[in-house]
Amino acid sequence: MLHTHFVQSIEKVLKPEQAVIDGLVSHMETKTYRKGDFLLKADETCRYFYFIEKGLVKLFFDNGDKDFIMTFFAENAFFAELSGFLTGQPSKYMIVALETTEVLRVHKDVIEGLCKKYHTAETLFSKLYSKAPVNMMGRISEMLEDDGKKRYHNFLKQRPDLIQRISLGDLADYIGITQVSLSRIRAQKL
Repeated sequence: MLHTHFVQSIEKVLKPEQAVIDGLVSHMETKTYRKGDFLLKADETCRYFYFIEKGLVKLFFDNGDKDFIMTFFAENAFFAELSGFLTGQPSKYMIVALETTEVLRVHKDVIEGLCKKYHTAETLFSKLYSKAPVNMMGRISEMLEDDGKKRYHNFLKQRPDLIQRISLGDLADYIGITQVSLSRIRAQKL
């Protein structure tokens, strides 16, 4: 079956009617981004919902002085910059490929059409969309409650697959510390 990983990942969330799968697959675009390519720039509106077949991206905000990395998305992840995607407003966030990345993407209009026509499509995307605020609340709590050392060790436990794939600068930005502090933490014995 075409796009097997995509379909399997959808069915882990909810098994919709075949017409929903067919509608998504028939309107899907395959795109390849090189390292450093932007999937979304600040002040653009996110119009696509993505699925990563291969590769890695980061969602971040740049205040002019430094990057604030919200999260990373890797293989088999669904994602969008949801504040812009759901409201139609320009985003203050950016999404950039950290390595050669192959994605499948579906335009917002296709998703909205399927959701109007099929209740299971509406339920599916509701479940996919609802994961982002839950994850973000956990991230906010971690940033407020934990020190840099604990955030680093949490990252190692939660995302060991990424540790060799992201730069130390991105890791430091993600956990909210300087690269010097990160080097000190990494040098300490557990």
